[in-house]
Amino acid sequence: MTTTTEPRGNAFARSGFSQFLAGNGGRLLRIVAGVALIGVGLLTVGGTAGYVVAAIGLVPIAAGVFDFCLLGPIMGTGFAGSDIRACARR
Repeated sequence: MTTTTEPRGNAFARSGFSQFLAGNGGRLLRIVAGVALIGVGLLTVGGTAGYVVAAIGLVPIAAGVFDFCLLGPIMGTGFAGSDIRACARR
């Protein structure tokens, strides 16, 4: 029996999880999570720690707005959401 191994990045890019994150629903989820982090940081945590949490909340907002995936390079695939979506179409 012959098995074909696929590079780790391609397997991740074809997974349902990565396709969700690269799609519109995942992008919206990141934006909402970022807004929630900003709210929690400023309204609940407060002080310097709250500002740090709020600043961290800007990262998922930027990822959703500019269509990039921080997990992509870690998992061996592209940084851009369009690269991940294209991998599933191949």
